[in-house]
Amino acid sequence: MMLINLLGLMLIALIVWWFWLYKPNKTIVQGNEVLIEVRDGVYSPSSIQVSASQPVTLKFIRKDQSPCAETNAYFLHWI
Repeated sequence: MMLINLLGLMLIALIVWWFWLYKPNKTIVQGNEVLIEVRDGVYSPSSIQVSASQPVTLKFIRKDQSPCAETNAYFLHWI
């Protein structure tokens, strides 16, 4: 019974850490262009930090094996 309680508490602690305490590293943008690589559904860098008045261009490069990823290239200009 004690083992089940301990496993339950560990699971609760893992959920709290995953959703509320974990903060991924941010990439601070110095220029006006950010290259974001998408591989197997994971964005790298996953978080960016830009000054409020700085225009920035986000370029997404998809490196997936799926056939639908071969034809799309996304370029987003954020002002």
